[in-house]
Amino acid sequence: MTSAPVTTRPPAPRVDGAGRRAGWGLLAGALVVGFAVLVPVLTGVDVVAGGAAPLIGDWVLRYGPSSVVAVLVVVALAHPRLPSLVERVPWRRLLLASWVVGAAWMVSLALVDGYAGLGRVLDHGTEYLESARKIDDVGEMLRVYVSRIPLDAPGHWAVHLAGHPPGAVLMFIGLDRLGLGAWQVAGPIVVAVAATTPVAVAVTLDRLGARDAARRALPFLVVGPSAVIAAVSADAVFAATVAWGMAALAAALRAGGGRRWALAVVAGLLLGWCVMESYGLVLAGLLAVGVLLAARTTWAERVRVAAVAALVALGVVLTFAALGFAWWEAFPVLHDRYWAPGDVASRRPAWYWVVGNLGALVICAGFALPAGVAAASRPVVRLVSAAGRASAATWERAAGPLVAAGVGMVAVADLSLMSKAEVERIWLPFVPWMLLGTLWLPERWRRPALVGQGVLALLVQHLVRTVW
Repeated sequence: MTSAPVTTRPPAPRVDGAGRRAGWGLLAGALVVGFAVLVPVLTGVDVVAGGAAPLIGDWVLRYGPSSVVAVLVVVALAHPRLPSLVERVPWRRLLLASWVVGAAWMVSLALVDGYAGLGRVLDHGTEYLESARKIDDVGEMLRVYVSRIPLDAPGHWAVHLAGHPPGAVLMFIGLDRLGLGAWQVAGPIVVAVAATTPVAVAVTLDRLGARDAARRALPFLVVGPSAVIAAVSADAVFAATVAWGMAALAAALRAGGGRRWALAVVAGLLLGWCVMESYGLVLAGLLAVGVLLAARTTWAERVRVAAVAALVALGVVLTFAALGFAWWEAFPVLHDRYWAPGDVASRRPAWYWVVGNLGALVICAGFALPAGVAAASRPVVRLVSAAGRASAATWERAAGPLVAAGVGMVAVADLSLMSKAEVERIWLPFVPWMLLGTLWLPERWRRPALVGQGVLALLVQHLVRTVW
């Protein structure tokens, strides 16, 4: 028999300087965004990002009938009874409602550009759908995949195929073979999958014994400016894959008997597939470590579950290698293409993008992210010590390692210089875990922060036309 998850309702954060730290985080976020937006304007430096740097896009004012729906969602965020409603709704209904509201939120924003906003970009020559339609032999594709990454290779891959392992395009090949390859259909499918990410993050917290913390986090996970990008981006599907992999891993650590090992296998399959979707998602290993640290079970059990999941994930990678695509051979080739003189990435100044990436992250994730991460910083650091773990609440022990892992993933990705620009989509898999820092925001901050997330999303969608 498996006991039900222990939940501890997170009280309003104690007055321990969380508000002051959140204020400093908010200021830091504003300074980073200010740098990222103003440097190209004031210096005239071409950062190769369009007119709305650090986002890849241009300033274009537009609106549509769906704007009304998006505004109403933001108005609902300000309702004083929202927190009590989220607290009272039965758990499974809340998860379903979160998925529905998240999908509606993304659709209302995307339709500001008409129905084309709901997936037309997927048909662009640099994206996956067009390439997927042209690939008749998947086996041959895998065998020649690495050789077609270089920019000077005959018939080299389009930029997104070259920049990702084949798992990404295989998803769209599958849709095309099922007769779902038109962008009018693929776009809504991407939205439907992307909208499950908050649900998966909430399930992860629940399985770690922090259901009530998951309830408090869900509004920030569901409604925010990242929906502007997630609505039609394959990277949003990658984010969902990572999130469900973590949910399966957390569930395996909580389960017993054969169910534990079945869930560990599922976690391994999902996390192995993540590595085949994006090179950068090897960093999800940090998040998996965070889940292991947060689990409320013995270290022996954690090691066994982690070993099964890791072996299965490795099996996915080795299966692709046996079919012709070896990850460890492909990444150095991609690195060379990324820095090749003819590639756009080589023309983007690294000195700007080390900070500009963070500016794009704050715009994409909202100012609640730096405020929440700063508010959580002191408790999370305390968790590192044995004394800190002993005094921390259950929900802090569950969420703290996940926030730390999210910050770690972004730090490594940024300093690698393999993510110069475009991080508003590339870092979508990292965003929800850092947003868990909002759990540490003082109660008086929560409603203004949540409404601010929605308002920023409205501004970004209606004022910036991104290429995603």
